[in-house]
Amino acid sequence: MMERILGFLQELHGNNNKVWFDAHRKEYQAAREAFSDIALQLIAGVREFDRNIGPLSLQDCTYRINRDIRFSQDKSPYKTHFGVFIAPQGKKSGYSGYYFHIGVADGQDYPDGHMLGIGNYFCEPKALKILREDIDAGGNEFDNLIRSADRRLYLDRDNALKRVPNGFESGTINDDYLRLRNFCLCFKPDHDFIMNPDLVQNVLDIFRSGKPFIDYINRAISYSRKDNENRHQEDIEL
Repeated sequence: MMERILGFLQELHGNNNKVWFDAHRKEYQAAREAFSDIALQLIAGVREFDRNIGPLSLQDCTYRINRDIRFSQDKSPYKTHFGVFIAPQGKKSGYSGYYFHIGVADGQDYPDGHMLGIGNYFCEPKALKILREDIDAGGNEFDNLIRSADRRLYLDRDNALKRVPNGFESGTINDDYLRLRNFCLCFKPDHDFIMNPDLVQNVLDIFRSGKPFIDYINRAISYSRKDNENRHQEDIEL
C-alpha cells in the first residue's frame, strides 16, 4: 500500500505535467485509493476520541490533487502529496482539526515531505481576538496544553507578530503565544514512521494527545460565531 503511494508520488514529482499524468491515471487512482483507505481509518479513529468531529465523508476531509496555480510562481499542475484534514463540519468549516499528509519533498509547498498537524493555519479576526484574550487570562493554561501534547510536536511560530498586539500587556509568560497568528502543533514524520505497519495507530496516538489543544482553539471559534449570530439576530429584530 505505502509503496504504491510513495512510488506514484515520486514519479509525479519528476514528471509534473498533464501529459504524463493522463498517461498514468490508473496509477494515480490506485495510489489515491490506497491513501483513501488510510484517511478513512483516521477519520473513524479520530471520532472515537473526539465526538465533536461528527459524521464526515471522505470528500469532507480530503483534497483534489490539482494545485491552485493562479497566484503561485510554481506552475506545476499537481500536488506531490495526499492529505486529509479532519475537523468539525469538514475541511472548509474554519474549525481547527487534525491534518496528515504523505508526500514527496518538493521544495515549494512542502519542502520536508510528510506532515502531521494539529490546529489551524488561519483564525478569523474575531476568533483570534477571543483566543488571545483566553490565553492572556488563563495564566499557564495554554502553555500546559502545549507541554502535555506528544513531545514530538512543536508549535508553528511562522508569521508570528514581532511584538505583543495592542491591548495586551507584554512581559508575561504568554508573550510568545499572544504574538501567534498560526495556532498549529506540527510534526514532520520520517521515512521509518511512514513505513511502520502501525502507521494509522501511531498517527492517532499523536492526534489524541492534541485534543485538549484543539478543544481550546475551537471553543474560541465557536464563541465568536455565536456572538456574530446573536448580533445578526438583534439586527433582524430591530
